[in-house]
Amino acid sequence: MKKIGMVLDINVSEKKGVVKKPVEKGIFKEDYGLEGDAHAGKWHRQVSLLGIESYRKMKDLGIKGLSHGDFAENITTEGIILHELPVGTRLRIGETIQEVTQIGKQCHTGCAISQQVGKCIMPKEGIFTKVVKGGVVKQGDIIEVLE
Repeated sequence: MKKIGMVLDINVSEKKGVVKKPVEKGIFKEDYGLEGDAHAGKWHRQVSLLGIESYRKMKDLGIKGLSHGDFAENITTEGIILHELPVGTRLRIGETIQEVTQIGKQCHTGCAISQQVGKCIMPKEGIFTKVVKGGVVKQGDIIEVLE
């Protein structure tokens, strides 16, 4: 049975360590990342993803007023527990194919996200990908885990 999820939002920022703002669609370039985003480049963490399921955990902890992009993720998803995917997993997201390169990360000390939100879930539950095949990704696109 295929794992299928959905893109809730595409988020970008021009600087690292800040909250990202939703955009209508993202143009993802092969071996580069999301056009116009500070984290894009020729490295292993070109795109960051975080599930709405992680947002719900934060809300359950009493954190109010969260918006997609608050944890600096490029793609807010629903329907797949992202941090359970092994490194090397390939995902078809909209027109793109992306490969999981890292689960979680070390958080910047006192980054804008933890200052604003009080705690960041990205270090444990966010995932990072590199773009294997470029294309457009927009809200409502399907995410498919490729076998």
